[in-house]
This record gives sequence, C-alpha cells and structure tokens, in this order.
Amino acid sequence: KPYLNWCLGDRAVLCVRIKNIAVAVTKAARLHLFQAQEWQKLQNGIQDHSCTEMFSKAQLTMTVNLTEQNLTVSQIPYPETWYVFYVDKFTCEENYSESEDIQFEMVLLNPDAEGNPLDHFSAGESGLHEFFFLLVLAYFITACIYAQSLWQTIKKRGPMHTVLKVLTIALLLQAGSAFANYLHFSSYSKDGIGAPFMGSLAELCDIVSQIQMLYLLLSLCMGWTIGRMKKSHGRPLQWDSTPTSTGIAVVVVVTQSFLLIWEQFEDTNHHSYHSHHGLASGLLIGLRVCLALSLAAGLYQIITVERSTLKREFYITFAKACILWFLCHPCLATIAVIFREYQREKIITIGVILCQCISMVILYRLFLSHSLYWEVSSLSSVTLPLTVSSGHKNRHHF
Repeated sequence: KPYLNWCLGDRAVLCVRIKNIAVAVTKAARLHLFQAQEWQKLQNGIQDHSCTEMFSKAQLTMTVNLTEQNLTVSQIPYPETWYVFYVDKFTCEENYSESEDIQFEMVLLNPDAEGNPLDHFSAGESGLHEFFFLLVLAYFITACIYAQSLWQTIKKRGPMHTVLKVLTIALLLQAGSAFANYLHFSSYSKDGIGAPFMGSLAELCDIVSQIQMLYLLLSLCMGWTIGRMKKSHGRPLQWDSTPTSTGIAVVVVVTQSFLLIWEQFEDTNHHSYHSHHGLASGLLIGLRVCLALSLAAGLYQIITVERSTLKREFYITFAKACILWFLCHPCLATIAVIFREYQREKIITIGVILCQCISMVILYRLFLSHSLYWEVSSLSSVTLPLTVSSGHKNRHHF
C-alpha cells in the first residue's frame, strides 16, 4: 500500500529527513512517486507485473542518501493525487531477515499564494480554511443582529415554539460544526496535523444537526398530510404530530443515523460530506432523494386541495425548503463528477453548507413571517410571536 497520498500542484515539494542515514544507504532506500491514474492502471491492468517492474515504472524516484533532502514536483498542468512508496533492496524479496528500521520524517507541501512551497493543504483542501472563517464570521454577525429577537420569540412559547426551538438547535449545531472545522483547519495550516478531535467534533455536530432537521421536516410534513385526512379544519402552523407520523419519522431518523455513523467508519478522513467514498455514502444519497420525493408528493396532495391562496403559498415555500435541504447533496455530488477529483470535495462541502443555510433561512422567514403567520393561523393574535398592534405597523420583523 502507498505510504502516503497527496494532491500535489505544480512546484510542490517533498521534504525527507532521515535520522539513521547509514542504515538507509546500506539498504539502498529510495522513494517512488506514482501519479494516481498510472498506479491504478498498473494494479488493474491485464498484464501481471513483478514487484521490481512495477516500481521501475514510477514517474519520479528519489534516492534517500542524505540526512535531509528535497524533491520538487514540477511540470504538472493541474493538481493531481500522487502515491509515495518507500522501497529498499529488500522490499521485493519474499524471504528476508528483519534489519534495523529507518526512522524518517516526510513533509509534502504545496505552493502558497506567492508560489512558495509552504502550504500544508493539499489541492483538494485549499480554500476550505478561508471558507469556514467566512462562514463563522457570517454566523457571528447574524447572531448579533437576530439572536435577541429570536430568543424573545421562543420565550413567548407561541404556537410555533417547538418548531423554532428544534430549528434553532439545528442551526446552533451547524454553527458549532463550522467553528470546529475552522479550528481544525487553523491548526492544520501551521503543522500539517491539525486537531483531529475538532475534526471529529465537527462531524458529530453535523450528524446531530442533520438528524434534528430530518425529524423536524418529517414530523411537520407527515403530521400535516395525515392530519388532513382526519380533520377538515386543521391548523397548518401547528406541529401536528400523530403516532403514525412520529413512527415514520423515528424509523427514517434511525436509518439515516445508522448510515451516517457507518459512513464515518467507512471513510475516516475529516470531512462531513463523503460524496463518493463507499456503499454507505451511496445509500445515504439514495435515502435523501427518496425523502425529497416523498415529502414533495405529500405536500403536493395538500397544495392541490387547498383553496386558500395564502395557505397554498405557505406550503409551496415549505416544500421548496425541504427539497433544497434533501436534494442539494445528491445534486452537487452528481455535478461534481464532471470536475477533477481534487475539486470535488470543495464543491460538495461548500455547496451543501450554503444550500442548507439558505434552506434554514427560508424556514425561519416562513415560520416568523408576519403576513403568513397572521393570516394563515387560526389562533388568537395574542398568542402569536412577532405580531404587532395596529399602532405599530411600521415595525420591522425578522
């Protein structure tokens, strides 16, 4: 197996430091670098190659005979993944006696903005540090503007208290995931190691947030769909939970939770959206597509029989938010296939986070909207949060 793989760009540098150089020289130690596509061709080719023949086809070879030496990987038209192998004169021998190990340190660096090889990020990770910084900054500014009014609304315990509480918890978990990712990447930019605990914490926060949102959207949609079959005058803004809707929501949530945890074990790299990394990811994408289609079908039944234009607009907007939340990942994973491999993770990660943020904004505006809330709900205006008296109609609301 390759000792290390890295997405290298032009003028990338491989730095190797050896502690016991005498042993390395005696064993004729060297490093062989293969482009990912070429190595896969050798492994999957019809012709069988011997161990020696395979390593002889390396694109770059570096003899390890100095305490510290560098290898510059140049003339690369675009960034691509390279496999780095440690090889010595005993590697291809079937039977050999154990000898003294060679202790060495290997550092792979990509050029920074000024072209100097100082960047610990691979080409597939470059830009994510800046993105999470801007995302955390956006969350902070938004919290400063809207946190107090939202907290006051939740404290009033209006008819949408449960929905707003669950939605806010999911939003806080998303913000926590972004902050943990920022800390991880900040540490990684300095030492190339990062903070694995923060990376794991970011993934955990994202998983719990996904579960929260799934339960919220399913409970609302299934509750309304089933509730309209039994009641002719339902209140569309209530969390209209029934034993059936709750049971369906719990089954789907447990299924998604299992797939998300399985996905983490299947791919241990610290990123939340594993678009093309195994069976669990494929099943998870399939589940999200099925959920989007089922929710769209359920809401379509409500919209077609609804006579009120305002209520119909309410359900249509809610359907758009649901579909955006569930389909953004499958759609972006499909679109990313046309891009190069090193670009896919960035496209999916940034795209999914932005789409889900937009979906949350739509839901907040929907459930806090003065016009929809005022006219659609059949409850008394006294119990409604963010409502105004006739003498204060010029007041702005979130």
